[in-house]
Amino acid sequence: MARLFEYQAKALLQRHGITIPAGEVASSPGAARAAAERLEGPVMVKAQAWVTGRAEAGGVRRAASPAEAEAAAAAILAKPLKGFPVGLVLVERQVTVSRELYAGVTISDRHRCPVLMVSLEGGTGVEERARTGRMATLPLPVRDRVEEYAIRNLLRQLGFEAGELIRVAAAVTNLCRMARACEARVAEINPLAVTSTGEVVALDARVSIDDHAVFRHPDLGIEMAREMDRPPTPLERVAHAVESADFRGTFFFAQTETQVVAGQGVVGFHGSGGGGAMMSMDALVGQGLRPANYCDTSGNPPASKVYRAARIILAQRGIDGYFLSGSGAASQEQFHAARGLAKAFREVGLHVPAVLRLGGNGEAEAVAIIQEFCSDLPAPVEAYGHEKSAGECAARLVELMRAPRRRAAPSRARSTPPPDAYTFEIPTGRIAINQAACLACAAKPCIAACPPQILELREGRAALKIPPEEAKRGGCIECLACELACQARGRDALWIELPIPGLAEAG
Repeated sequence: MARLFEYQAKALLQRHGITIPAGEVASSPGAARAAAERLEGPVMVKAQAWVTGRAEAGGVRRAASPAEAEAAAAAILAKPLKGFPVGLVLVERQVTVSRELYAGVTISDRHRCPVLMVSLEGGTGVEERARTGRMATLPLPVRDRVEEYAIRNLLRQLGFEAGELIRVAAAVTNLCRMARACEARVAEINPLAVTSTGEVVALDARVSIDDHAVFRHPDLGIEMAREMDRPPTPLERVAHAVESADFRGTFFFAQTETQVVAGQGVVGFHGSGGGGAMMSMDALVGQGLRPANYCDTSGNPPASKVYRAARIILAQRGIDGYFLSGSGAASQEQFHAARGLAKAFREVGLHVPAVLRLGGNGEAEAVAIIQEFCSDLPAPVEAYGHEKSAGECAARLVELMRAPRRRAAPSRARSTPPPDAYTFEIPTGRIAINQAACLACAAKPCIAACPPQILELREGRAALKIPPEEAKRGGCIECLACELACQARGRDALWIELPIPGLAEAG
């Protein structure tokens, strides 16, 4: 589920008619002080982090003056909260509370519909109250409008008096309608406060949107439709953009370490298939190594997508190795993965040892591709099929990491295509051919290497056999075979350009 920060959830509640305290978001102590000055009076300074129990962890502080608000913000922003960095605080006017309640809507598997939960007690301990029956529940209609009279009947059962009942029922009804409107899987107000003046105010809120519904709600400003316990890192944003732009196969990337120091056994991890990837990560940890990230490329992605995954993994500075492993019996063609890896390793001049377990369809060809195109890299790259277990491969990576480096990593940056290069677009990039160099090539290995046979010789030069628009639509499957063959056995006259927007800045 895609989560909103508290300030985002409250803005959503306000748009649906629920009162919230006046407040502003601040990213620095100085901005918090300025916000407190504008709010004129005692304020609360609250960490914006996706964790529970913020108050107990020091993430919610009272401030009687702008100076105190500045000090509170400085303390909150200075250190992680329950292990998670805090980049924003919400500075909010204090409210005099006479009563705290709880109201929440969640999707119930048992009822197979949204369920409203209301308690006369707000604050911490909601889960315990739900278990012990101190909470009233009401299944909500899936298609019909949520009617306020049904909410009032529920509140009467809890003992609300007439005047307070009407105001609380209006707020709870709006919460239910908001949850439906934004397709929330969870929408909670805790506490829902009744102030000394009788006003009903949402003091804190939590809203999580169904991942599959996020695209219908661009106004919510959710960066990534994925359940996370922190904001996405720059590399995660880059990876998500790659996945969102290319639905061929799966690519999932999440960082587990963001402050990597070389020499501490932190490894770039590349899985293939969810279950096999998790098993392989366990094997890595079993050898005393730590994964810098979790990555999965499965569902038969094209080589171009595996290439981008590898480049993103390698953009993590300070990693000591690269480990790829899946189930060992994958149905996807492993030679596509091998070409994507080989292109990425060659482009960056791989300087850390890599062990690749390419078990599955076409594994022998995949291993041969790695052996042919990665043998001259600065760091050793070893590839195995299903006969080697994930544990054995992880142990081999440890051996390579401990061995002396064979030579310094030279720059392998290729020259750019000449201005008059022959070019055509492919699904996620373009191919450029230096036809002058191509004319001087006797072998023309790119023609034979192209699996869909979309290249031909035209006046002694490699050219596109099919219409350009067909190549862009998918006639070119982006297998990367032509480029690798041209580099290794031709005149190094063919470039496959696969842009990764934002990678240079994020790495």
